[in-house]
Amino acid sequence: MTTSTRGAAAAPAVLVLEDGRTFRGRAYGAVGETFGEAVFNTGMTGYQETLTDPSYHRQVVVMTAPHVGNTGVNDEDDESKKIWVAGYVVRDPARIPSNWRSRRTLDDELESQGVVGISGIDTRALTRHLRERGAMRVGIFSGDALADEATLLARVLEAPEMKGADLSAEVATTEAYVVPAIGEKKFTVAALDLGIKGMTPHRMAERGIEVHVLPGTATAEEVYSVAPDGVFLSNGPGDPATADLTVIRAVLERGTPLFGICFGNQLLGRALGFGTYKLKYGHRGINQPVQDRTTGKVEVTAHNHGFAVEAPLDKVSDTPYGRAEVSHVCLNDNVVEGLQLLDQPAFSVQYHPEAAAGPHDAAYLFDRFVALMEAERA
Repeated sequence: MTTSTRGAAAAPAVLVLEDGRTFRGRAYGAVGETFGEAVFNTGMTGYQETLTDPSYHRQVVVMTAPHVGNTGVNDEDDESKKIWVAGYVVRDPARIPSNWRSRRTLDDELESQGVVGISGIDTRALTRHLRERGAMRVGIFSGDALADEATLLARVLEAPEMKGADLSAEVATTEAYVVPAIGEKKFTVAALDLGIKGMTPHRMAERGIEVHVLPGTATAEEVYSVAPDGVFLSNGPGDPATADLTVIRAVLERGTPLFGICFGNQLLGRALGFGTYKLKYGHRGINQPVQDRTTGKVEVTAHNHGFAVEAPLDKVSDTPYGRAEVSHVCLNDNVVEGLQLLDQPAFSVQYHPEAAAGPHDAAYLFDRFVALMEAERA
Protein backbone atom coordinates (compact mmCIF):
# COMPACT_ATOMS: atom_id res chain seq x y z
CA MET A 1 0.00 0.00 0.00
CA THR A 2 1.45 3.38 -1.01
CA THR A 3 0.18 6.87 -1.57
CA SER A 4 1.97 9.53 -3.56
CA THR A 5 1.86 12.71 -1.54
CA ARG A 6 3.90 15.90 -1.91
CA GLY A 7 5.56 16.80 1.33
CA ALA A 8 5.90 13.10 2.24
CA ALA A 9 9.36 13.76 3.69
CA ALA A 10 7.75 15.57 6.63
CA ALA A 11 5.57 12.61 7.65
CA PRO A 12 6.59 10.39 10.58
CA ALA A 13 7.77 6.88 9.66
CA VAL A 14 8.90 3.79 11.51
CA LEU A 15 11.08 0.83 10.52
CA VAL A 16 10.40 -2.47 12.30
CA LEU A 17 12.73 -5.49 12.08
CA GLU A 18 11.44 -9.01 12.57
CA ASP A 19 13.35 -9.32 15.86
CA GLY A 20 11.43 -6.34 17.22
CA ARG A 21 14.14 -3.66 16.87
CA THR A 22 12.49 -0.38 15.86
CA PHE A 23 13.82 2.84 14.30
CA ARG A 24 11.79 6.04 13.98
CA GLY A 25 12.38 8.68 11.33
CA ARG A 26 10.65 10.56 8.53
CA ALA A 27 9.05 9.26 5.34
CA TYR A 28 11.25 9.37 2.24
CA GLY A 29 9.68 8.76 -1.15
CA ALA A 30 6.16 7.33 -1.09
CA VAL A 31 4.01 7.19 2.04
CA GLY A 32 2.50 3.83 2.99
CA GLU A 33 3.96 0.47 3.93
CA THR A 34 6.41 -1.99 2.43
CA PHE A 35 8.03 -5.27 3.39
CA GLY A 36 11.19 -7.10 2.37
CA GLU A 37 14.54 -8.37 3.51
CA ALA A 38 16.66 -5.73 5.25
CA VAL A 39 20.15 -5.56 3.69
CA PHE A 40 22.85 -2.90 3.66
CA ASN A 41 24.87 -1.48 0.78
CA THR A 42 28.32 -0.01 1.48
CA GLY A 43 28.70 1.92 -1.79
CA MET A 44 29.26 5.67 -1.50
CA THR A 45 28.18 6.26 -5.11
CA GLY A 46 25.86 4.63 -7.63
CA TYR A 47 22.57 4.76 -5.77
CA GLN A 48 20.60 5.05 -9.03
CA GLU A 49 22.16 1.86 -10.39
CA THR A 50 21.52 0.14 -7.06
CA LEU A 51 17.85 1.09 -7.02
CA THR A 52 17.28 -0.20 -10.56
CA ASP A 53 19.25 -3.45 -10.14
CA PRO A 54 16.71 -6.32 -10.44
CA SER A 55 18.77 -8.38 -7.99
CA TYR A 56 17.39 -6.14 -5.22
CA HIS A 57 13.82 -7.27 -5.87
CA ARG A 58 11.98 -7.71 -2.54
CA GLN A 59 14.83 -6.23 -0.51
CA VAL A 60 14.81 -3.10 1.64
CA VAL A 61 18.18 -1.46 1.08
CA VAL A 62 19.95 0.41 3.87
CA MET A 63 22.59 2.84 2.61
CA THR A 64 25.63 3.00 4.90
CA ALA A 65 26.84 6.24 3.29
CA PRO A 66 25.08 8.96 5.30
CA HIS A 67 24.41 11.49 2.53
CA VAL A 68 22.29 10.16 -0.35
CA GLY A 69 20.62 11.86 -3.32
CA ASN A 70 23.10 14.67 -3.88
CA THR A 71 23.36 14.06 -7.65
CA GLY A 72 19.62 13.58 -8.17
CA VAL A 73 18.28 11.17 -10.77
CA ASN A 74 19.11 11.24 -14.48
CA ASP A 75 17.77 9.44 -17.55
CA GLU A 76 20.99 7.59 -18.44
CA ASP A 77 22.12 5.51 -15.46
CA ASP A 78 19.17 3.19 -14.85
CA GLU A 79 20.10 -0.50 -15.04
CA SER A 80 16.55 -1.60 -15.87
CA LYS A 81 13.09 -0.23 -16.60
CA LYS A 82 12.15 0.58 -12.99
CA ILE A 83 13.22 0.74 -9.38
CA TRP A 84 13.23 -2.78 -7.96
CA VAL A 85 14.08 -2.28 -4.30
CA ALA A 86 11.15 -2.94 -1.97
CA GLY A 87 12.11 -0.04 0.28
CA TYR A 88 14.90 2.47 0.84
CA VAL A 89 16.60 3.59 4.05
CA VAL A 90 18.87 6.65 4.27
CA ARG A 91 20.19 8.82 7.05
CA ASP A 92 20.62 12.26 5.50
CA PRO A 93 18.83 12.82 2.18
CA ALA A 94 20.04 15.69 0.01
CA ARG A 95 17.70 18.67 0.02
CA ILE A 96 18.81 19.98 -3.38
CA PRO A 97 20.58 17.81 -6.00
CA SER A 98 23.51 19.27 -7.87
CA ASN A 99 24.65 17.60 -11.08
CA TRP A 100 24.52 18.69 -14.70
CA ARG A 101 22.71 15.48 -15.71
CA SER A 102 20.12 15.59 -12.91
CA ARG A 103 16.50 15.72 -14.08
CA ARG A 104 14.63 15.24 -10.78
CA THR A 105 15.25 14.56 -7.12
CA LEU A 106 15.70 11.08 -5.71
CA ASP A 107 12.80 11.71 -3.32
CA ASP A 108 10.50 12.55 -6.26
CA GLU A 109 11.65 9.48 -8.19
CA LEU A 110 10.96 7.16 -5.27
CA GLU A 111 7.58 8.80 -4.76
CA SER A 112 6.58 8.58 -8.43
CA GLN A 113 7.40 4.87 -8.52
CA GLY A 114 5.63 4.13 -5.24
CA VAL A 115 8.76 3.14 -3.32
CA VAL A 116 8.29 3.57 0.43
CA GLY A 117 11.37 4.77 2.30
CA ILE A 118 12.53 6.24 5.57
CA SER A 119 15.13 8.89 6.38
CA GLY A 120 16.67 10.43 9.46
CA ILE A 121 17.47 7.20 11.28
CA ASP A 122 20.83 6.00 12.61
CA THR A 123 21.87 3.82 9.68
CA ARG A 124 25.17 2.98 11.42
CA ALA A 125 23.28 1.39 14.31
CA LEU A 126 20.95 -0.43 11.90
CA THR A 127 23.90 -1.73 9.85
CA ARG A 128 25.71 -2.98 12.96
CA HIS A 129 22.50 -4.69 14.07
CA LEU A 130 22.19 -6.49 10.72
CA ARG A 131 25.85 -7.51 10.81
CA GLU A 132 25.40 -9.02 14.27
CA ARG A 133 21.95 -10.55 13.83
CA GLY A 134 21.94 -11.15 10.08
CA ALA A 135 19.71 -9.98 7.24
CA MET A 136 16.06 -10.31 8.24
CA ARG A 137 12.54 -9.32 7.32
CA VAL A 138 11.59 -5.69 7.81
CA GLY A 139 8.71 -3.31 7.31
CA ILE A 140 8.62 0.46 6.77
CA PHE A 141 5.41 2.23 7.75
CA SER A 142 4.18 5.82 7.36
CA GLY A 143 0.90 7.70 6.96
CA ASP A 144 -2.22 5.60 7.39
CA ALA A 145 -0.07 2.45 7.74
CA LEU A 146 1.19 3.52 11.16
CA ALA A 147 -0.05 1.54 14.17
CA ASP A 148 1.25 0.34 17.51
CA GLU A 149 4.55 -1.56 17.41
CA ALA A 150 3.02 -4.94 18.25
CA THR A 151 0.65 -4.68 15.28
CA LEU A 152 3.44 -3.59 12.93
CA LEU A 153 5.72 -6.42 14.07
CA ALA A 154 2.95 -8.94 13.44
CA ARG A 155 2.64 -7.64 9.87
CA VAL A 156 6.40 -7.96 9.35
CA LEU A 157 6.34 -11.56 10.56
CA GLU A 158 3.65 -12.37 7.99
CA ALA A 159 5.95 -11.35 5.12
CA PRO A 160 7.73 -14.14 3.19
CA GLU A 161 11.41 -14.89 3.83
CA MET A 162 14.11 -14.68 1.15
CA LYS A 163 15.25 -18.26 1.69
CA GLY A 164 13.28 -20.44 -0.69
CA ALA A 165 12.07 -17.47 -2.77
CA ASP A 166 11.88 -18.05 -6.54
CA LEU A 167 12.07 -14.51 -7.90
CA SER A 168 14.02 -14.40 -11.16
CA ALA A 169 10.94 -14.89 -13.36
CA GLU A 170 9.36 -11.83 -11.71
CA VAL A 171 12.13 -9.51 -12.92
CA ALA A 172 13.27 -11.07 -16.22
CA THR A 173 12.15 -10.08 -19.68
CA THR A 174 9.23 -11.99 -21.14
CA GLU A 175 10.23 -11.26 -24.74
CA ALA A 176 13.61 -11.88 -26.34
CA TYR A 177 15.52 -8.85 -27.62
CA VAL A 178 18.88 -8.16 -29.25
CA VAL A 179 21.66 -5.81 -28.18
CA PRO A 180 23.74 -5.35 -31.36
CA ALA A 181 27.50 -5.47 -31.42
CA ILE A 182 29.30 -2.14 -31.39
CA GLY A 183 31.42 -2.05 -34.52
CA GLU A 184 32.24 -5.30 -36.26
CA LYS A 185 30.24 -8.29 -35.08
CA LYS A 186 32.56 -11.08 -33.95
CA PHE A 187 30.40 -13.39 -31.87
CA THR A 188 26.81 -14.19 -30.92
CA VAL A 189 25.92 -14.80 -27.28
CA ALA A 190 22.66 -16.08 -25.84
CA ALA A 191 22.17 -14.37 -22.48
CA LEU A 192 19.65 -15.87 -20.07
CA ASP A 193 17.94 -13.00 -18.27
CA LEU A 194 17.58 -13.92 -14.61
CA GLY A 195 17.55 -10.24 -13.63
CA ILE A 196 20.12 -8.81 -16.02
CA LYS A 197 21.44 -5.25 -15.69
CA GLY A 198 21.56 -3.05 -18.77
CA MET A 199 25.31 -2.47 -18.58
CA THR A 200 26.09 -6.19 -18.88
CA PRO A 201 25.10 -6.75 -22.53
CA HIS A 202 26.62 -3.34 -23.28
CA ARG A 203 30.01 -4.54 -21.99
CA MET A 204 29.76 -7.52 -24.32
CA ALA A 205 28.60 -5.37 -27.24
CA GLU A 206 31.71 -3.23 -26.76
CA ARG A 207 33.72 -6.36 -27.56
CA GLY A 208 31.94 -7.09 -30.83
CA ILE A 209 29.34 -9.46 -29.37
CA GLU A 210 25.74 -9.50 -30.57
CA VAL A 211 23.77 -10.35 -27.43
CA HIS A 212 20.42 -12.14 -27.67
CA VAL A 213 18.79 -11.58 -24.29
CA LEU A 214 16.35 -14.41 -23.65
CA PRO A 215 13.81 -14.97 -20.87
CA GLY A 216 15.23 -16.97 -18.00
CA THR A 217 12.63 -19.62 -18.78
CA ALA A 218 13.99 -20.17 -22.31
CA THR A 219 14.51 -23.80 -23.32
CA ALA A 220 17.74 -25.27 -24.64
CA GLU A 221 16.17 -25.32 -28.10
CA GLU A 222 15.43 -21.61 -27.87
CA VAL A 223 18.95 -20.88 -26.67
CA TYR A 224 20.55 -22.75 -29.56
CA SER A 225 18.11 -21.33 -32.12
CA VAL A 226 20.20 -18.14 -32.16
CA ALA A 227 23.35 -20.18 -33.02
CA PRO A 228 25.34 -18.87 -30.07
CA ASP A 229 29.11 -18.91 -29.84
CA GLY A 230 28.66 -18.62 -26.09
CA VAL A 231 26.00 -18.63 -23.36
CA PHE A 232 25.78 -16.09 -20.55
CA LEU A 233 24.01 -16.52 -17.19
CA SER A 234 23.04 -13.21 -15.60
CA ASN A 235 22.64 -11.94 -12.07
CA GLY A 236 19.23 -12.07 -10.41
CA PRO A 237 17.28 -12.18 -7.14
CA GLY A 238 16.09 -14.98 -4.92
CA ASP A 239 17.30 -18.34 -3.67
CA PRO A 240 19.40 -20.25 -6.25
CA ALA A 241 18.16 -23.54 -4.80
CA THR A 242 14.78 -22.87 -6.46
CA ALA A 243 16.12 -22.52 -10.03
CA ASP A 244 15.83 -25.10 -12.81
CA LEU A 245 19.20 -26.28 -14.17
CA THR A 246 18.06 -28.06 -17.33
CA VAL A 247 19.40 -25.48 -19.79
CA ILE A 248 22.71 -25.04 -17.98
CA ARG A 249 23.29 -28.77 -17.99
CA ALA A 250 22.49 -28.90 -21.72
CA VAL A 251 25.04 -26.16 -22.39
CA LEU A 252 27.69 -27.97 -20.35
CA GLU A 253 26.96 -31.26 -22.14
CA ARG A 254 27.46 -29.57 -25.51
CA GLY A 255 30.65 -27.84 -24.41
CA THR A 256 29.52 -24.36 -25.46
CA PRO A 257 31.57 -21.56 -23.82
CA LEU A 258 29.70 -20.47 -20.70
CA PHE A 259 30.09 -17.39 -18.50
CA GLY A 260 27.96 -16.65 -15.44
CA ILE A 261 27.88 -13.83 -12.92
CA CYS A 262 26.31 -13.56 -9.45
CA PHE A 263 23.11 -15.67 -9.58
CA GLY A 264 24.62 -17.33 -12.66
CA ASN A 265 27.66 -18.34 -10.61
CA GLN A 266 25.41 -20.00 -8.05
CA LEU A 267 23.51 -21.88 -10.75
CA LEU A 268 26.72 -23.09 -12.37
CA GLY A 269 27.87 -24.24 -8.95
CA ARG A 270 24.66 -26.20 -8.43
CA ALA A 271 24.93 -27.75 -11.90
CA LEU A 272 28.44 -28.93 -11.04
CA GLY A 273 27.13 -30.59 -7.90
CA PHE A 274 28.02 -27.99 -5.28
CA GLY A 275 25.55 -26.67 -2.73
CA THR A 276 24.50 -23.10 -2.04
CA TYR A 277 23.77 -21.40 1.25
CA LYS A 278 22.50 -18.10 2.59
CA LEU A 279 25.12 -15.69 3.90
CA LYS A 280 24.52 -14.06 7.27
CA TYR A 281 24.27 -10.56 5.81
CA GLY A 282 25.67 -10.86 2.29
CA HIS A 283 28.00 -8.73 0.19
CA ARG A 284 26.52 -5.53 -1.20
CA GLY A 285 28.62 -2.61 -2.32
CA ILE A 286 31.38 -1.60 -4.72
CA ASN A 287 34.45 -2.12 -2.56
CA GLN A 288 34.85 -5.87 -1.97
CA PRO A 289 38.41 -7.27 -2.31
CA VAL A 290 38.60 -10.46 -4.37
CA GLN A 291 41.62 -12.46 -5.45
CA ASP A 292 41.77 -14.11 -8.86
CA ARG A 293 43.58 -17.29 -7.84
CA THR A 294 44.52 -18.08 -11.43
CA THR A 295 46.72 -14.97 -11.62
CA GLY A 296 47.19 -13.93 -8.00
CA LYS A 297 45.77 -10.50 -8.82
CA VAL A 298 43.62 -8.74 -6.22
CA GLU A 299 40.74 -6.66 -7.54
CA VAL A 300 38.21 -4.34 -5.91
CA THR A 301 34.79 -5.45 -7.06
CA ALA A 302 31.07 -4.65 -7.09
CA HIS A 303 28.80 -7.13 -5.25
CA ASN A 304 25.14 -7.77 -4.62
CA HIS A 305 24.51 -11.25 -3.28
CA GLY A 306 23.02 -12.87 -0.22
CA PHE A 307 23.70 -16.48 -1.23
CA ALA A 308 26.99 -18.22 -2.05
CA VAL A 309 28.38 -21.47 -3.44
CA GLU A 310 29.72 -24.09 -1.04
CA ALA A 311 32.80 -25.52 -2.76
CA PRO A 312 36.22 -26.62 -1.42
CA LEU A 313 38.86 -23.89 -1.61
CA ASP A 314 41.89 -26.13 -1.33
CA LYS A 315 41.43 -28.78 -3.98
CA VAL A 316 40.25 -29.57 -7.50
CA SER A 317 36.82 -31.21 -7.50
CA ASP A 318 35.49 -33.88 -9.82
CA THR A 319 32.11 -33.01 -11.36
CA PRO A 320 29.84 -34.60 -13.99
CA TYR A 321 31.41 -32.19 -16.50
CA GLY A 322 35.07 -32.61 -15.62
CA ARG A 323 37.36 -31.07 -13.06
CA ALA A 324 36.41 -27.78 -11.39
CA GLU A 325 38.12 -25.42 -9.00
CA VAL A 326 37.44 -22.22 -7.10
CA SER A 327 38.99 -19.46 -9.22
CA HIS A 328 38.17 -16.41 -7.08
CA VAL A 329 37.81 -15.89 -3.35
CA CYS A 330 36.73 -12.94 -1.18
CA LEU A 331 39.63 -11.74 0.95
CA ASN A 332 37.31 -10.51 3.71
CA ASP A 333 35.68 -13.83 4.57
CA ASN A 334 36.92 -16.54 2.15
CA VAL A 335 33.53 -16.81 0.43
CA VAL A 336 33.70 -18.51 -2.98
CA GLU A 337 33.66 -15.74 -5.60
CA GLY A 338 34.32 -17.70 -8.78
CA LEU A 339 34.39 -21.15 -10.37
CA GLN A 340 36.00 -22.57 -13.47
CA LEU A 341 35.98 -25.90 -15.24
CA LEU A 342 39.41 -27.20 -16.20
CA ASP A 343 38.24 -29.57 -18.95
CA GLN A 344 35.53 -27.39 -20.51
CA PRO A 345 35.17 -23.71 -21.51
CA ALA A 346 33.01 -22.60 -18.57
CA PHE A 347 33.59 -20.18 -15.71
CA SER A 348 31.69 -17.81 -13.45
CA VAL A 349 32.14 -15.15 -10.78
CA GLN A 350 29.96 -14.18 -7.85
CA TYR A 351 30.31 -10.42 -8.40
CA HIS A 352 29.52 -7.84 -11.09
CA PRO A 353 32.32 -7.25 -13.63
CA GLU A 354 30.16 -4.75 -15.54
CA ALA A 355 30.62 -2.49 -12.47
CA ALA A 356 27.72 -0.11 -12.82
CA ALA A 357 28.41 1.56 -10.51
CA GLY A 358 31.80 0.53 -9.25
CA PRO A 359 35.47 -0.12 -10.10
CA HIS A 360 36.53 -1.62 -13.42
CA ASP A 361 39.13 -4.02 -12.03
CA ALA A 362 37.14 -7.05 -13.22
CA ALA A 363 36.41 -5.93 -16.79
CA TYR A 364 38.98 -8.45 -18.03
CA LEU A 365 36.46 -11.22 -17.38
CA PHE A 366 34.54 -10.25 -20.49
CA ASP A 367 37.81 -10.55 -22.42
CA ARG A 368 38.31 -13.98 -20.87
CA PHE A 369 34.86 -14.95 -22.20
CA VAL A 370 35.85 -13.69 -25.66
CA ALA A 371 39.06 -15.73 -25.48
CA LEU A 372 37.07 -18.89 -24.73
CA MET A 373 34.85 -18.31 -27.75
CA GLU A 374 37.86 -17.59 -29.94
CA ALA A 375 39.50 -20.82 -28.81
CA GLU A 376 36.36 -22.85 -29.53
CA ARG A 377 36.01 -21.29 -32.97
CA ALA A 378 39.65 -22.07 -33.74
